[in-house]
Amino acid sequence: QVPLEESGGGSVQAGGSLILSCAASTFRCIAWFRQKPGNEREGVASIDSMDRLTYAHSVKGRFTISKDNAKNTLYLQMNSLKPEDTAEYHCAATDYPYGDVFSSNFEYRGQGTQVTVSS
Repeated sequence: QVPLEESGGGSVQAGGSLILSCAASTFRCIAWFRQKPGNEREGVASIDSMDRLTYAHSVKGRFTISKDNAKNTLYLQMNSLKPEDTAEYHCAATDYPYGDVFSSNFEYRGQGTQVTVSS
C-alpha cells in the first residue's frame, strides 16, 4: 500500500490560485485526478519517474505539476482558476514507473481535497 495524503484545497474566487500537495511514500508515476459531483473522475496531470509531464487540455497553461523527491511530495499549482475547476482533487500513484494520467492504471489514491472556485 502506498499512502497518499492530499492537502491544500479550499475556496477561492475565479482568477485566484491554489497549490495542492500530496505526501507520498514513494514516487513512480504519480498523478492528479478530479471529480465533479455527478461526473466521472477525470485526469488532470501526471509526472512519471522520468519527469515526463502530461496535462489535460482544460488545465494546460494554468496548472503545473511538480514533485520534490527529497520531501516525497507532489504538488499541483493551480492558477487562473475557473468555476469549472470546482471538484474534489486527489492524487494517485502506480508501481509502474512510466506512463501518464490518461493511459496508466493507478492502484493507489488518496482521500481527496475539495477545491471550490466561485465566480
